[in-house]
Amino acid sequence: MSQPPPGYPEYPEYPEYPEQSAQAPQPQVPPQYPTQAAQPPVPPQYPQQQPSSPAYPQTPYTYPQAPQAPQPYPQAAAPIPPQYPQTPPAPAAAPAAPPAPSEDPDHPNHINTDARRVHISNQQRHTDATAVGNLLLYLPNFLCSLCVVGLFSAFFGNLAFLVILLWLASGALVFHRPTESALARRLLHLRYPTPQERAKIEPVWREVTARAGVEGRNYELWVEDSDGLNAVAAAGHIVGVTRFALNQLPNGELAAVMAHELGHHVGGHAWSGLLGYWYAMPGRMAWRMLKAFSVVAFHVSRAFGCFGVAFVVMIIGGLAFATISTLYGLPLLILCVPYALAAVGRRAELRADEHAAALGFAPMLASVLDKLHQGEQREQAVQTAKNGGVPVEESALSKLLSSHPDYHTRLHHLEQYLQPQRPY
Repeated sequence: MSQPPPGYPEYPEYPEYPEQSAQAPQPQVPPQYPTQAAQPPVPPQYPQQQPSSPAYPQTPYTYPQAPQAPQPYPQAAAPIPPQYPQTPPAPAAAPAAPPAPSEDPDHPNHINTDARRVHISNQQRHTDATAVGNLLLYLPNFLCSLCVVGLFSAFFGNLAFLVILLWLASGALVFHRPTESALARRLLHLRYPTPQERAKIEPVWREVTARAGVEGRNYELWVEDSDGLNAVAAAGHIVGVTRFALNQLPNGELAAVMAHELGHHVGGHAWSGLLGYWYAMPGRMAWRMLKAFSVVAFHVSRAFGCFGVAFVVMIIGGLAFATISTLYGLPLLILCVPYALAAVGRRAELRADEHAAALGFAPMLASVLDKLHQGEQREQAVQTAKNGGVPVEESALSKLLSSHPDYHTRLHHLEQYLQPQRPY
């Protein structure tokens, strides 16, 4: 090989290749590389821990192992549930108490109170003979009250006549709804029913008024907090029942009681009795004042001996004689009025019983009267025991002053409605 000219760097010598003979040029064969089957790229294998950030060393970080909780039970092939002591079997449930009579649909005196079409009669109420007789019997009391009001009005001078007119017009308050409510609360100790009580009493009242052809919404239903079996018809629009009757009576018997009170309203007994009582009140107040004054004067006169007593008796007797002679014996008639009013009241009760029986409540009303009679017998037995075994008999005078007939009489008048009807 030729030498490189001086001044140039020496290059490494290339290897010498054997010279080929002068033959025909051979096609150049490309280099043979080892052939391998195409394999899918294998992803790099990383450790099963979260890869570390480039900012931190590549060594995997080993987290500290949390302490294992102690095993409460030994490890076994199949876990055995803990054994608890077996509880004794629950005692058999006590038998359910029988439903109250007011809620028992199988009671013989239970009635159907489903809503139905109602025929309202043209005549809602009337004034029967007992109501008229009641007003006439209160006439002497009314005249005495008028005299008392007249004497009282004399203190007002020229306004005396106006005072008398106002007293006469005050009778209209009997039919005034707010006044009726005040009387019901103050005098009769009634209250409005609760929603639960109203849900019981309103369907029964609707059935009673439907049979009677009366508009039930014209009346107000009240409740008395009493453990006795009773009901009341007051003023012109009030029908009250006791809490005992509402909760303990079957709805048929409750309907019979309310139909009886409706009979008092329809016959005019309630308003006539209250109106007579209202106009008789001034006379009653004057009589009570005179009675109290007489008792005080008699006790004072005893301090002066017989002379003092005789003097008081002469003064009171003279005033009484002057009053009787001036009023033409009217005060003597007043002494008989309570007995006559009691007789009319007993007749009004029988009329109300007939009204309830005519509406189909005769068997239910008879059952109620039987319960009342049994309660009366128990009270008599208690009184007899307190009296040392000697029965307490009602006097004839107290019977005449009773406003209700005895239960035998009331049941006797119901017999015609209890007998089966003969087919025609």
